[in-house]
Amino acid sequence: MSDIDVASSAGAEGTEHIDEAAVAALTAPVPETIGDGGPELVQLLTPEGERVDHPDYSAYVADLDADDLRGFYSDLVLVRRVDAEATALQRQGELGIWASLLGQEAAQVGSGRALRPQDYAFPTYREHGVAWCRGVNPLNLLGLFRGVNHGGWDPDEKNFHLYTIVIGAQTLHATGYAMGIQRDGAVGTGDADRDAAVVAYFGDGATSQGDVNEAFVYAAVNNAPVVFFCQNNQWAISEPNDRQTRIPLYQRARGFGFPGVRVDGNDVLAVYAVTKAAMDAARSGQGPMLIEAFTYRMGAHTTSDDPTKYRVSAEVEVWKHRDPIARLKAYLTAHAMADTEFFDAVDREADELAATVREGCLTMPDPEPLSMFDHIYVEEHPVVEAERAEFAAYHASFEGGH
Repeated sequence: MSDIDVASSAGAEGTEHIDEAAVAALTAPVPETIGDGGPELVQLLTPEGERVDHPDYSAYVADLDADDLRGFYSDLVLVRRVDAEATALQRQGELGIWASLLGQEAAQVGSGRALRPQDYAFPTYREHGVAWCRGVNPLNLLGLFRGVNHGGWDPDEKNFHLYTIVIGAQTLHATGYAMGIQRDGAVGTGDADRDAAVVAYFGDGATSQGDVNEAFVYAAVNNAPVVFFCQNNQWAISEPNDRQTRIPLYQRARGFGFPGVRVDGNDVLAVYAVTKAAMDAARSGQGPMLIEAFTYRMGAHTTSDDPTKYRVSAEVEVWKHRDPIARLKAYLTAHAMADTEFFDAVDREADELAATVREGCLTMPDPEPLSMFDHIYVEEHPVVEAERAEFAAYHASFEGGH
């Protein structure tokens, strides 16, 4: 047994001996993860809202005008409001669970707006901002967490896959889909309306999963047009980054044979630029890339989690000053691209959206019990039909009995 296996043992005379080293190791505070991303961090907008240039990525935002930037701001605010309303609904017993994106809005809106219509996105269960950018009704997201549907949107219509609960599994799905695009001849043709690429979203904790690493292998050796987008929010539930990796996550790509880049995940302009560049490269046939969006999960992992048990409030306070909405608002204000009237209008729109989301959630009809057997296979399957009949008989046995 090691010192960590046991913190105490019986002494020679039967008295209990406390191993101070073991106790210290077991009770040591979790190392703080506060950092600024390091000098390799791609940033175009500082936390104070000041515009900075980058030799590789400034060109990708050069064509954005004031309307575009106001659109980014509106998206950030509306997505955050939907998230807040969903959290409140869960606390009131209307949703079974909710995975908040608070603090990660820029990583999702920036990357989501960088996609072309023909690109395809594979999300986790937290990409509410990307879903918004792909035109998915927020009520479909709430329906999933309320348990009345399995997603509710058509992935082929939105080019946005259904949420994946199994950690990291979507990276393999994304890689396979990207290889399919490649074999369909929709990569590297030079036709901007045809060439397509795939983006796979996952968190820092997922990088420890075998599925993600296997996806990296397949994507690399097949030169697949897929961008791996890691939202490094510093915490894999209760595990900090330093318990998952010895190097910055974006550097892992080198071991698999493709490039990686770290971007300020709270800077919507930088995320947009880096994602646009990566997707352009993938569509042209240059293969995969890993983007590490260095951000922070301001809230709980999900509504069943209590982050006060494993991280200190000082860390959260540091990241509050890097808020993605506040920095874009400061930039718009300083450059006279938006005024109080605009910001007030966005807030009113957010209030209206929240009211619509709440009413829609509360009035969602429960699904027919037998509908769980629908759409399992394209064609009728004897095993599924037998199960449907058995469940129908079981369900009917309760009618009028209670």
